[in-house]
Formats: sequence, C-alpha cells, structure tokens
Amino acid sequence: MPDILTRQVLVFRTNLNTKAEVQKIKQALNKKAIIQWSVDMEDCDKVLRVITENLTPADIIGVLRGKGLECVEME
Repeated sequence: MPDILTRQVLVFRTNLNTKAEVQKIKQALNKKAIIQWSVDMEDCDKVLRVITENLTPADIIGVLRGKGLECVEME
C-alpha cells in the first residue's frame, strides 16, 4: 500500500455542464495514477477534485483540454 503522505489533492475549475461531458473524461481519469476523482456539478465552478500520487496539474488540464473542455487549477 502506498504511503498516504505521497498523495496530493488537485482542484480545478471546469466547464463541465452535463453528465455526458463527465462521461467523456471518465475513461481518461480512471487510470492507475489517479486514486479518486469527483466533479461537483452543483458548484458554479464545476469543481473537479483529483487525488493522485504522481500526476501534475498540467497532466489533468491536458486530459480535459484534449476532450475540448476548459480546466484551470484553483488555488
């Protein structure tokens, strides 16, 4: 089991508006380097939260932009 201290939580503002758009990113985000992810569709920023051990914010942004979606890291 990986050391929990190596995990990081990445948070992004997105333009995900529909379940279909969430499905577009589901396969790409359900990969080994991502431990867990979720999208808060109720939030005005459609917040994407990703728990990972070795991906960077740029990796996640690239996945969404590759699917034609907007994604900006939140501080």
